[in-house]
Amino acid sequence: MSIKPVCLKKGDTVGIIAPAGPPRRDALSRGGKFLEGLGLNIKLGRYVHSEHGYLAGTDEERLKDLHSMFRDKEIKAIFCARGGYGTARIASMIDYELLKANPKIFWGYSDITFLHLAIMKHCEMITFHGPMIASDFGREKVHSETEDTFLQVFGAAPAIYTKEQLLLESIVEGSAAGSLTGGNLTLITSTLGTKFEIETDGRILFIEEINEEPRAVDRMLNQLYMAGKLEKASGVIVGDFHNCIPDSEPSFSVEEVVSHYLHLAGKPAIKGLKIGHCSPNIAIPLGSKAFMDTSRKVIFVESGTTMK
Repeated sequence: MSIKPVCLKKGDTVGIIAPAGPPRRDALSRGGKFLEGLGLNIKLGRYVHSEHGYLAGTDEERLKDLHSMFRDKEIKAIFCARGGYGTARIASMIDYELLKANPKIFWGYSDITFLHLAIMKHCEMITFHGPMIASDFGREKVHSETEDTFLQVFGAAPAIYTKEQLLLESIVEGSAAGSLTGGNLTLITSTLGTKFEIETDGRILFIEEINEEPRAVDRMLNQLYMAGKLEKASGVIVGDFHNCIPDSEPSFSVEEVVSHYLHLAGKPAIKGLKIGHCSPNIAIPLGSKAFMDTSRKVIFVESGTTMK
C-alpha cells in the first residue's frame, strides 16, 4: 500500500526546488504567481537560482534543498521548477527515511522521473508526474487544462479519462489494473542495473519522451523489453512523444517503433493521454491504483492524496 500525502488547502505554504537544471528567473516568477493565485504561499529553495554547469547548484546544494523542504513542517508540498539533467546524481545521497517520515506532495516530470522512481522504490510514497513551475506554468500562455490538472492536489477525487475528452486509441486490445509507474523513457531506461531500477511487475507502465529519434526510442524500448519490463507490466499507457521524428531516411516512425514493442510484449496498451512535454500537460499520481480498458477507451486513476 503506497503512502498518500495530504492534499493542499488555501493558505498552505509550498516549496519550490530545482533538483536538475536552473530555471529562468522570469519563468519561475510567473509560475510562482500562478501558485499564489490559488491561495498558496511560496518558499523558494536556498539554491534554486544557483548555477553549476548545467545544474542548479552542486549535488550537495540541490540535495540540501530537497532535504530541507521535506524536513520543514511548514512546507506541505514540494514542486520542481524545471527538469533538465542531474537528478540521478543525487539519488544515492537522499535520506529516504527522512522522506518516508515526512510524506508530502512531490511534483515534477522529465528528468525528475529518476527521483519519482527512487522515492517509489525506497519510500513507497505516491508522487506526481506533472507540469513544472517555471518550464510549464511559467510560460507566457498556459493551456487551461494544464492549469486545471493542478487542482487535483486540493482534493482526493479520482480522475477518469475517456475518448470523449481525449483522442484515446488502442494499441493492444485488453484491460489492465495496477499501480502506476514510469515517466520519461530515457530516465526509466537509465535506472536499469541500479538500485533504483524500475519495477513493473503487475503495474501499469506509463512512458513519454521528447527530442529522441525513432532509432533511439527503439534502442530504449528494446532494452526494456529484453529486461522483461514490458512483459511484466499489466498494461502500458503511452503519453506524448514530442518531436520524436527521424532526421534522415529511411526510418520507422516513432509510432511504428512503439507499436512494435508493445505488440511483442502482448500487454494491453493505449495512447492519447496528453502527458509529457506537451500542451496541455496532464498530471498523474505515480503509485496510485489505475485501471484501463482499450475497448471502452477509458483510463481511471485513483487520487494521489488523502484528506487526512
